[in-house]
Amino acid sequence: MYHPLSTMPTVVVVGAGVAGLCAALQAARSGAKCVLVEKNGICGGTLSAAGIACPGLFFGWEGRQVIGGIGWELVSDTLKTCNTPVPDFTGFTAENFWRFQVEVEPFVFTALCERKLREAGVELHYHTMLAAVSRLKGGWKITLCGKDGLYDRSAEILIDCTGDANAVHQAGFPLSVPRECQPGTYSGFCSGYDPDKVDYVALKEAYLKAEARGEILPADLGWGSGFSPLFLLRRGTNANHVNGINGCDSEGRTRMEVAGRESLLRVYRFLKRNPGFERLRMDCAMECGVRESRTIIGEERVTAEEYRSGKVWPETIAQALYPMDLHDATQGIIKVDLPRGVVPTVPRGALIPAGSSGLIAAGRIIASDRLANAALRIQAVCMATGQAAGALAALSAERHCEPKDLPYAVLREELLAHRVILPENGEMASPAGGREECRA
Repeated sequence: MYHPLSTMPTVVVVGAGVAGLCAALQAARSGAKCVLVEKNGICGGTLSAAGIACPGLFFGWEGRQVIGGIGWELVSDTLKTCNTPVPDFTGFTAENFWRFQVEVEPFVFTALCERKLREAGVELHYHTMLAAVSRLKGGWKITLCGKDGLYDRSAEILIDCTGDANAVHQAGFPLSVPRECQPGTYSGFCSGYDPDKVDYVALKEAYLKAEARGEILPADLGWGSGFSPLFLLRRGTNANHVNGINGCDSEGRTRMEVAGRESLLRVYRFLKRNPGFERLRMDCAMECGVRESRTIIGEERVTAEEYRSGKVWPETIAQALYPMDLHDATQGIIKVDLPRGVVPTVPRGALIPAGSSGLIAAGRIIASDRLANAALRIQAVCMATGQAAGALAALSAERHCEPKDLPYAVLREELLAHRVILPENGEMASPAGGREECRA
């Protein structure tokens, strides 16, 4: 899997979360030599390292599929390997949407992804971070930091799938940074108790006393709401808040990881001294899950109004379905549902940093306002924008043109050929054709 350093890639993808996986696989399948760089020793990002392994939403109204392509391939292959039947996706409503996320086994998912990367010829670099980028004539000089030091690579197209726009930042392009980010979540994995036998009334009384003494905080056992059975019912997965920290850089991520484990330690100490939790065991995810840090300023920007209206962009590259689900440190969850039947879309321009050259972004960092981003950050959508970025990068590199200038008909045809689901009534920027010249 680890190819010789002399191999000259045409596409470098930074970040092997679900967006980066799909970007690298699509770039390679579309004919590009591709390098995939990941800071951890495992791919999957939030799904694996943060322990939130329930990607969605792939299906919605009337059980209709809205996101396909590589993302659904990875999820459905994981279900097949685990002998788990594909869920029944009928009965979807705006109120029960969360039931239509698909639980997957993280180990199986990541192992299958690594096999697919190997089969596609992607050059994978774990335990490696981006140290610097600089623009060269016709490409990028990319300095990577591995365990043995720094080394340089070059590429025609750079794709930022870091989740925090680290590559776009290092390339010198401006970013949109919220004054206060959505809280993170640090998943704990609890065992040794029966959620159905917990005396929640007595436990809440004990919690209120512990909170008054400062031994536990309102965000520790719920999403900022104080005591909640959610943490215990979910056995610690995706059920707390880590507030007031922007994890876009190493300093912020360090603070977030420490704060997250402190939160879980408070929960452990509190539960352990209560009846029914004598045999409690708690493990934790490799890292804190981040909902929001910063987004690119793109050639186009998705607003909440455009998302909720289901606007079909002239150059649509992906669909979405998740409600706008903004977590707030003081107000809990601000949820804005989609009208029945509405399927939002994502434009190509939201993946391209304004004024950039040879640079694409995918995942939760695409250009959008805060409320729209609260839906676009979801794993299935990140998979879809990642795949679009990979196709756009490979085709642009093949034609030696800017990603924004590749004829949309060419990109659309490539995406459809790889089972991406796009609206049938999307306007075409140019007539369909196999090898059109790039736009001037």
